[in-house]
Amino acid sequence: MDNHWMDRTVGGIVVEIPEAARIFSQSGIDFCCGGSRLLSEAILADAATDRPIDTAALDAALDAAVLRVETLAGTSDFRTLSTDALMEHIEARHHAYIKEALPEISERLAIVLRAHGQHHSELFQVHGVFGQVRTDLEQHLVKEEVLLFPALSRGTPDDATRALAQTLRDEHTAVGEMLRTLRRLNHDYVAPEDACPTYRRLLKELETMEADLFQHIHLENNILLQGV
Repeated sequence: MDNHWMDRTVGGIVVEIPEAARIFSQSGIDFCCGGSRLLSEAILADAATDRPIDTAALDAALDAAVLRVETLAGTSDFRTLSTDALMEHIEARHHAYIKEALPEISERLAIVLRAHGQHHSELFQVHGVFGQVRTDLEQHLVKEEVLLFPALSRGTPDDATRALAQTLRDEHTAVGEMLRTLRRLNHDYVAPEDACPTYRRLLKELETMEADLFQHIHLENNILLQGV
């Protein structure tokens, strides 16, 4: 059992133990855009002032995850996939999901804003931030599918491919920051008492989108683009 979590990178832990993604998300630790940081550094940077991270509980959760890692249903070791197979997975699982989710969430958010905006003014900010997320992601996916993925399929990346990869990493970071803003504006996705079923469904969809994007970005930053 590995008891030296604090001296390991966050992204490296998730690559080895996929369940750590859930553990880190629950603790508010960024494992995708901030995956290159040591866990000790991430805890200092990501701990909310009103919700400190219990490092002992975090250690225990990671230790327990190690014991389950070989029996977790549906868990894949993405490190064993070829570059082409990993890109196919990202497109089929994550790109397909986000292309469908973005317009659906946008439509539902507009309905909720009209119905609840008078009493929940933060929804106007949510609408603006989500709109930027959608615009940025739609362009970002095209860059990956039209430019990055074909370049990686051709073999050893050249300077242009490495520059593109860095641009996409920077875009991942920007999206990650907007996702954290959406979570804050939506009070950690806890529905207000007066929320109607549509409002509650919207919050669930936004939280699901966040989880999927974190996993999506993790696969690209910490595995696909590692060393590019």
